[in-house]
Amino acid sequence: MTYRNGNYTAFYVAEPFHPSSLGANATKDFQYYNTLRMWKGADATFPFFDSHEKTYSVRDGSDWEYTLKPRLRERLRNSKNIILILSSITTNSRALREEIDYGINDQGLPVIVIYPEYSTKESLLINGSLKQAIKNLWGNLPMFRDSMSKVPTLHVPMNKDLIKQALNNGDFMVASKGNPDFYWYEP
Repeated sequence: MTYRNGNYTAFYVAEPFHPSSLGANATKDFQYYNTLRMWKGADATFPFFDSHEKTYSVRDGSDWEYTLKPRLRERLRNSKNIILILSSITTNSRALREEIDYGINDQGLPVIVIYPEYSTKESLLINGSLKQAIKNLWGNLPMFRDSMSKVPTLHVPMNKDLIKQALNNGDFMVASKGNPDFYWYEP
């Protein structure tokens, strides 16, 4: 049995990678992922356990079927949830489709959705429900939009304290997950 203690972070990276020496770092969603890593590096109590560090790295030009896809799946099998970074620049890439499809539909992983263009609980909501602008972002990734009702999904802004609270919430971990539904923090 696999020990599932990692957080699998799914984020958009332009394909092919940016031609500059920055590579994937040139994509905003990847920079938000690096923010999670930075918070963990600065604060050992920040409950982010990066599943991407649990297997050896792959090169940007690695073969999809024989290297990249199997590595993504291995990392997902060792994860307790998915952290999806969803922004206005997120695009329906092959890697994101695979991560979400396998993570939700095969592994049943709960999803914590981080919206980096929003910073407070209130900014995600209108009249106590998620704003239409938030729901519209789900269309950037149809696999997520069409599968998210199968697992609990927690929608949070890019706010360290709220993300910390979300990462500690047992309802969004595969072994103790709550009922499939859409959740958010009330102001």
